[in-house]
Amino acid sequence: MRRVVDKSAQSILAFVHESVVVGSIVRTDGSWAYKTLAEHGYLHERTVMVGAEDAAHFTMPGVHRVASLLKRWLLGTHHGVIKPKHMDAYFNQFTFRFNRRTSRARGLLFYRLLEQAVVTNPVTYADITNKS
Repeated sequence: MRRVVDKSAQSILAFVHESVVVGSIVRTDGSWAYKTLAEHGYLHERTVMVGAEDAAHFTMPGVHRVASLLKRWLLGTHHGVIKPKHMDAYFNQFTFRFNRRTSRARGLLFYRLLEQAVVTNPVTYADITNKS
């Protein structure tokens, strides 16, 4: 999960190329920004929402669940006070928490976090905010 500059095909395709393995199935809404996914080697399943009988939260429940949880987490944890320059860091933290929500080894979570901190290079504030 990360921010994209805008909803243009160029921005969306750059994100897809960085995040999804070629040959994967990519399920999207009816946006034209995704029109050329098949030409780039992805299996594209397009669901047009405008005028559809089923509501979007029934057609694409996972997308709506994650978006809803993200909004709730931002409001609850950050009380709605978020800065655009930190959005990628917020997304990273949310993704970390979301991916571990059903972990069977939650007791080891802190241990694994420390273990990862030891083998990972430090990240400075300048790195996070893209300041030099």
